[in-house]
Amino acid sequence: MTKANALTELLAEKGVLLADGATGTNLFAMGLEAGEAPELWNEDAPEKIEKLHQDFVDAGADIILTNSFGGTRQRLKLHKAEGRVHELNKRAAEIARKVANSAGRKVIVAGSVGPTGELLIPLGAMSYEDAVAAFAEQMEGLKAGGADVAWIETMSSADEIRAAAEAAVKVGMAYTYTGSFDTAGKTMMGLDPKDIHGVARDIGTGPVAVGANCGVGASDILSSLLDMTSAAPDAITIVKGNCGIPEFRGSEIFYSGTPPLMAEYTRLARDAGAKIIGGCCGTSCEHLAAMRQALDSYTPRPRPTIEEIVDKIGPLRNKTASESGGEPGRERRRRRG
Repeated sequence: MTKANALTELLAEKGVLLADGATGTNLFAMGLEAGEAPELWNEDAPEKIEKLHQDFVDAGADIILTNSFGGTRQRLKLHKAEGRVHELNKRAAEIARKVANSAGRKVIVAGSVGPTGELLIPLGAMSYEDAVAAFAEQMEGLKAGGADVAWIETMSSADEIRAAAEAAVKVGMAYTYTGSFDTAGKTMMGLDPKDIHGVARDIGTGPVAVGANCGVGASDILSSLLDMTSAAPDAITIVKGNCGIPEFRGSEIFYSGTPPLMAEYTRLARDAGAKIIGGCCGTSCEHLAAMRQALDSYTPRPRPTIEEIVDKIGPLRNKTASESGGEPGRERRRRRG
């Protein structure tokens, strides 16, 4: 059992928590250019990052994720900023901490940690030890800035999850992790939703919570959620799905989810046993406010079936069990937000 920390304490107090919505989608709406690193805005446009966090808190978020998804040196190297890992992550956490501290209620600052973008040996050139070191460098900055927990997300590789978990323990942070189940119901690297809880159970005192984020749409991630909560009904499970289904219109991506649809997604996630519910790509503050209302007015219902999810949210976009010969399948991986 994990020891008490800010996240477990708030969960004990409230039972179910609302995590925030999209980072990238909302920053693009604020003027972030395609190909630009959002993390650089922590120093170049901190007022915009602060506004996004504040808007999510105003919409009812219990957890806000720092603007640090691509904050490892491997990701920042693409923008010639690999020497700024500590300062950019520290600033990311400081901005979120400032908003959380002024909220008038308890708000958790989750230090967002995304994949390095590199493949680990033997599939790629990165060693496990180098991955641990990269994540530890990022998390040292997040911890210094005041993050409550390392929020490891959008992962495909079990080894990369373990490396990030080891890094969190190394720097003395509680941690959570989520996979993106994007290939016939598994991650790109073959991790199945039903196995997500056991990936890093033996590292430190274990994760505070695990689950799924991103993917192709709300129906698919709810299907993954059913697998996860069936496999570990007593665990704290996270679901942070995209806002409906992403669709290209010309060169731009639009999301089909409306506030009422995301409210129903929230109720179904609660019905399916999720304890931390949020939105990923496409999820605006307006969507999040509807999700907050759905949680606040929640009346328990029976555990949903896939058929009920499809009826209320829309069709699955991935192959399902009957099509792939495996278990119910789900989502598609994208960069968070």
